[in-house]
Amino acid sequence: MRKQEIIKKFKDKLIIENYSEQTIRNYVSALKLFLEYICKLNVKEVTDKEIQDYLYYCKTEKTYSFSSMKQVIATIRYLYFNVFNKPVPESLNINLRKPNILPTVLSLKDISKILKVTNNLKHKTILVLIYSAGLRLGELINLEIGDIDSESMKIHIKNAKGKKDRYVMLSNNVLELLREYYKVYKPKKYIIEGQNGGKYSSKSVQSVFKRALKKAGIKKKASVHTLRHSFATHLLDEGTDIRYIQELLGHKRLETTQIYTHVSSYSINKIKSPADKLKI
Repeated sequence: MRKQEIIKKFKDKLIIENYSEQTIRNYVSALKLFLEYICKLNVKEVTDKEIQDYLYYCKTEKTYSFSSMKQVIATIRYLYFNVFNKPVPESLNINLRKPNILPTVLSLKDISKILKVTNNLKHKTILVLIYSAGLRLGELINLEIGDIDSESMKIHIKNAKGKKDRYVMLSNNVLELLREYYKVYKPKKYIIEGQNGGKYSSKSVQSVFKRALKKAGIKKKASVHTLRHSFATHLLDEGTDIRYIQELLGHKRLETTQIYTHVSSYSINKIKSPADKLKI
């Protein structure tokens, strides 16, 4: 089977199985890189050794992160099992050790600084929406006008990660900002649209955040996703039950949400140090 035929069959399978557009893009991108590597080797049949060498190359040469390595392994597994209809190679039956890295969190003061230096109304609306509802970047971009329910004060997040819908709270402050924004920009379908209509680009959102972060003089290593981390942590700081936070974030497993207990000042401050009983 030729390279383009493999890619087409691979992509078609993902579409039929109802994978999200973003997941399909990620899988296909990972597949192309794997096929390019194999083609350079000029081997007639790929063995476990070639696959293991590729994984080693991804980790050492390309310095892939834990999540990127998971993506590579999942892609090759899918290729063999679902496209080639062959057993999964032994070299893919590995358990990656997940690094215990805590997410960067911005304080309320940091968030206020970022919003204060963001004068453009559209840019401010973007950042406020992400933070106020704990949105993923893709969720913001796909948010439509009809998803804002001002009567029940909820935002309907549709077809999110894992093809799941959920509701998140709509802040009064955010509603007022959205009304002001709507009067000026008059979006037709999506809340945030490009200059010529249609969806706003992910790169543009990332650029907006980076500029605001720099302008605010914040040195923390942060990304757009940091606003989502901050949303969750600040809710926990206020004493919100972690199971509610799990629902608001759209996490499938509670274990995923529990990482925020490690960065929340609320959870830390609830614990009294034994030194408090000392007479110093």
